[in-house]
Amino acid sequence: MIRVLIADDHLVVREGLRAILGTAPDLTLVGEATDGAEAVRLAEELAPDVVLMDLRMPVVDGIEAIRQIKAGHPEMEIVILTTYDDDQFIVRGLRAGARGYLLKDAGRRVLFEAIRAAARGESLLPPAVAEKVVAHLTQPQSIEAEILSAREQEVLALLAQGATNKEIAARLHITVRTVKAHVTNIFNKLGVNSRAEAVAVALRGGLLPVESPDLGD
Repeated sequence: MIRVLIADDHLVVREGLRAILGTAPDLTLVGEATDGAEAVRLAEELAPDVVLMDLRMPVVDGIEAIRQIKAGHPEMEIVILTTYDDDQFIVRGLRAGARGYLLKDAGRRVLFEAIRAAARGESLLPPAVAEKVVAHLTQPQSIEAEILSAREQEVLALLAQGATNKEIAARLHITVRTVKAHVTNIFNKLGVNSRAEAVAVALRGGLLPVESPDLGD
């Protein structure tokens, strides 16, 4: 079961999400927060696998709540669920550490897919959101292919395909721990905080090969 925490200051939204999550056999709702500060506290107490986080909330806003949760529990995944589709909100949310970004008009299937992807450590961004991320990021002037090692470029190419750390390790015949180290190095070199942002920056900077490595045999 994937343990989910909801953070939203609107009762009708929480009630709707509660009903929707109740229809998924592999998802279980463990708590509901009415503001960002409560979200941080409940994340600490309940240890959910995934947090559905609104952005505009009283006391502590969603962006700051994400930062605080990820600072204390980097393994905890967060999917932003909001009405705001402005690219500034999207990029700030991803930089704070969110794994995904959904608008509240997303369908039930997309919501479930985003939660499950986050629980697997994968990023799922709807095409419209991904386009806004790419459009927002200007092409880095100082980024050249040599900034990443050959192995890091291979890892980055597989990240762009949505591969998990385990899949990357199997494909490249290295350990998961080594993959995590490469991902950390990629983030540091590109100045990003999430896989989705790394791929967006790499696309703008021409760091991804024309053909990414095939995940198959």
